Amino acid sequence: MSKRIVIIGGGISGLSIAYWLYKANADVYVLEKGPEAGGSMESHVETGFLFDRGPNSGLETTPLLQEMVTGLELMEEFVYASTTGNKRYILRNGTLHPLPMSPGLFLKSKLFSTKAKLRLMAEPFVGRSKDGYYQSVAQFVERRLGREFLDYAINPFVSGVYAGRPEDLSVKSSFPKLYELEEEYGGLILGTIRSIRKRKKRAEKSKQSAKMFSFKSGMQTLPRTIAAKLKDRFIPLADVQEINKANNKYILSYNNAGAVKHFEADIIINTAPAFVASPLFRKFDATLSNHLDAVYYPPVLVIYAAFEKSTIKQELDGFGFLIPEKEKRGFLGAIWSSVLFPGRTTDTTASFTLFAGGARNSQIVNEDREKAINTALREFRVIMGIDELTDPVYLSHRFWSKAIPQYTIGYIEHERYFDEFEKRFPEIILAGNYRGGISVGDCIKNSKLTAEKALSRLK
Repeated sequence: MSKRIVIIGGGISGLSIAYWLYKANADVYVLEKGPEAGGSMESHVETGFLFDRGPNSGLETTPLLQEMVTGLELMEEFVYASTTGNKRYILRNGTLHPLPMSPGLFLKSKLFSTKAKLRLMAEPFVGRSKDGYYQSVAQFVERRLGREFLDYAINPFVSGVYAGRPEDLSVKSSFPKLYELEEEYGGLILGTIRSIRKRKKRAEKSKQSAKMFSFKSGMQTLPRTIAAKLKDRFIPLADVQEINKANNKYILSYNNAGAVKHFEADIIINTAPAFVASPLFRKFDATLSNHLDAVYYPPVLVIYAAFEKSTIKQELDGFGFLIPEKEKRGFLGAIWSSVLFPGRTTDTTASFTLFAGGARNSQIVNEDREKAINTALREFRVIMGIDELTDPVYLSHRFWSKAIPQYTIGYIEHERYFDEFEKRFPEIILAGNYRGGISVGDCIKNSKLTAEKALSRLK
C-alpha cells in the first residue's frame, strides 16, 4: 500500500503543495476547515463588482507559476495587470507623489528632499552591519539609506506588504534578499546590479521587475481550480481538532458538520496558520507550540468601495497609494483595483480596495467597525478629490482578526526551531506563509520545495 500524505489547510500553500504531489502520483489529501478552497484568498462577486478580500494579486517571481497555470488549463483566466498600474504613489503632506522608479525620476521627484537624495547617493560607501540576524528593517534602512527614505519609502512599503512596521520586523527574515545584498556584495546599489545575473541563471525575477498577475474571476480561481482537480482528495469543512500517533501512523481527528471523523496518514504537512497549528502539535513538542504562539498576526480591515468615475478628481493612472506612518491617517493605503484588472467593477464606476489596521493600529480589533470604515472613506475622499457627501455606489468589507505573520526581530530563532523539530519528527512538515515568505509567489515557490521534501521522506 502507498503511504498517505495529509495536508492541513486548503489555502494557496496547501493546495499548491497538493498539486505537485498529485502530479507525482502521491496519495495526497487536503483537509480544509472552511467550506471551500482558498484560505485567505477570497474572491466575492456581487452585482458586477469583484472584491478580492485577501491577496488581490501576485508577482510572477518564479517560472513555477506558469507551469502550474498551464497544467491547470487556466491560460484564458490568467491576466497580467495593466501597465497603467506601474505608477505607485506615496502620500506626503496630503499630496500624492509618484514613487520614482528610475535614477532620472528620483532626481526630479518632489517626494524626497535634496538632502535625502544626497544621502542616498552615499549608500555604496556605508559598511556592513555587525547586528546580523537581530537587526530591524528600520535600523538597516536608516543606516544605509537615511531617515527620510525610511519614513517615506520603506515605512509605507512594509505596511503595504506585511501590514507591519519596519521597527518591528527582522531584515534578515522579512527581506532576506535585501539582507543578502549587503552580506554578499557589501551594499544595496552595487549588489542589485551584480545580483541580476544570478537571478537570470535561476530563471527568477526580482519583485521589483516581476509582472503582477491575477485571474479574470479573482485570485481564488487558482486554489478553487486545484481543489477541483483533486476531486474527493480535497475535503472541505474538515476542522482538525487533534493529532495522535499509533502504530507508526498519525491519526487526525476532525470535526465535519458536527460529526467527529478520523483520517490516517504517514506524513502530515501543516499549512494552517501558526496559531492554528500550535494546539495540534503541543503534545508532540510543547516548545514548538511556544514558538508558533509567538508568531504575531496583526488585524487588518479590508474595505472595497466603488464610486462613479465622474465624481473622482484624481487621475487614475497607477496602482494606488501607500500612506507613511508620519502622515497619521486612519488607513494604510488603497489599491485602485479596477485600474489593474478587468471585470472588477461596472463600466461607469471605479473600484478601490482600502486597508486599515495592521501593526500600526492593532487596536482596530476593538474599534467599532462602521466607525473605522467611515474614517477610512472620509480620508480617502479627500485624497482622491471626491466630494465628502458622495457615497460609494457599492461598499463591502472583510475583517481579518489575524492577517499576515510578522517576521519580527529574532524570528531566526523560530526558523531554527522549526528546522530542529522536523529533524526529530521527519513525518511532520511545517509549511505555509510563516516560513519562507508571505507573498503568493513565495508560497508557490516554496510549495514545490515542500512537495519534494515530502516525497523524499516517503522513501
